[in-house]
Amino acid sequence: MKCPACQHLDTKVIDSRVTKDGVAIRRRRECLRCGYRFTTYERVEMQLPMVIKRDGRREPFLREKVIEGIRKACQKRPVSMDQIEAFVNELERDLIGTGEREIPSTLIGERVMNKLHEWDDVAYVRFASVYRQFKDVNEFIEQIQKLMESKKR
Repeated sequence: MKCPACQHLDTKVIDSRVTKDGVAIRRRRECLRCGYRFTTYERVEMQLPMVIKRDGRREPFLREKVIEGIRKACQKRPVSMDQIEAFVNELERDLIGTGEREIPSTLIGERVMNKLHEWDDVAYVRFASVYRQFKDVNEFIEQIQKLMESKKR
């Protein structure tokens, strides 16, 4: 494993632990040249389906891309990285469980929106504004009104 500080290839594992959700191993490492300590994660490589984008393009499912989108929506909101990681792990397991080789991006987007709706209204509206590609302020206001109506029920 290459040291992120000095690029030296020799590092030693100081500590290994299974993550809370049990899907990865967290390793603390130390560079044998400079002594820099860092964390790596080891997880099983799973064959995830290809994602069919709205314009018909196909691209591999990238967990980092999903995490980044959720993280941006949840910025300065009371949603932890542990919650985000657990949700994305669950999403990956569900996608693999479908047995499909290709899935529409809308399936992923709707799952993320539903989870954000559970977690935090502001994060939900932030994500929805990008995901639904609001064309003007009126569409944005409509979405907020729908959210408020659902909260009243």
